[in-house]
Amino acid sequence: MLITLADIRAAHARIAPAAVRTPLIELDLDRLKPFGIKQPAARIFLKDESAQPIGSFKLRGAYNKIAQLTPEQLQRGVITYSSGNHAQGVAYSARALGSKAVIVMPSNAPQVKREATEALGAEIVLVGNASSDRKLKAEELEAAHGYTMVPPYDDPAIIAGQATCGIEILQQCQQVDLVLSPVSGGGLLSGVSIGIKLAAEDAHIAAPKVYGCEPEVAADAKQSFDTKTLTEWSAAETTRTLCDGLRTQSLGALNFEHILAFTDGIVTVTEAEIRLTTRIILDATNIVAEPSGAITLAAALFHADELPPAKTIVAIVSGGNIDPNLRAELEAELLTTNL
Repeated sequence: MLITLADIRAAHARIAPAAVRTPLIELDLDRLKPFGIKQPAARIFLKDESAQPIGSFKLRGAYNKIAQLTPEQLQRGVITYSSGNHAQGVAYSARALGSKAVIVMPSNAPQVKREATEALGAEIVLVGNASSDRKLKAEELEAAHGYTMVPPYDDPAIIAGQATCGIEILQQCQQVDLVLSPVSGGGLLSGVSIGIKLAAEDAHIAAPKVYGCEPEVAADAKQSFDTKTLTEWSAAETTRTLCDGLRTQSLGALNFEHILAFTDGIVTVTEAEIRLTTRIILDATNIVAEPSGAITLAAALFHADELPPAKTIVAIVSGGNIDPNLRAELEAELLTTNL
């Protein structure tokens, strides 16, 4: 069953004590010149979800879900499975609402995300690298201890929470023609797609196109979208990408339903393009983007011919929890670029 505009507006009010209305920042296209990139014809705005208290959009969905639990459920505690940003969203929300959080994480989760999750008071359980491994372990612990599951994406409350990002984009930039969202499990893309389309319809304005952006080496969502059949890739395939937040092996079933109904397309981006764009954002803006968040700008800069024509583009920077070692590497590369 698809969520409604009323669900999204209720979520927006519900998350107000925790999530912030993140800024929309126009990219200075002249800052692209040192990188030898052809200046795009469109104006490009970055929706900076790294400005959330946990540095990621994931707070929206997690808080919306946990804020609706009963006192008894909060007392027993919540559990989830996540490589990092959703883990922090659940940990932050649980602490704010007086509940215990248990997080099942893959052993290859970035240390910065694991430490941030632990700092928020969560209990960490480590498993193998496959997204299926952590889901199975979380379900096992849920059954054993009576925790309430807070899924990372395949849940109506999570989708409604992420959809609030789409509502904000339309409020901040009604002239937007194209919105670009990262896609992994599909929580953000499904939410933003339905939020923008329903809000535009309600406001009697033309809805922008919404496209998902995915690593070329972890393109299960694009394959699913193009074939209209939910497809799963192996962990060995999806873990090849630099984007640790985009390594989920398959879209969620409910997310896929929303994406088929409201998303206009999905494009893939190479690892080299993602890395370069992460570096560009560090140099050209005041935003610190992790690779999973930089992928949307990479799509706008390098794959315009695969996207619909647009005068104004909003690229969602989904998070800023970049690995410190990677950031140091990119900043060293910037010194070479700027010489």
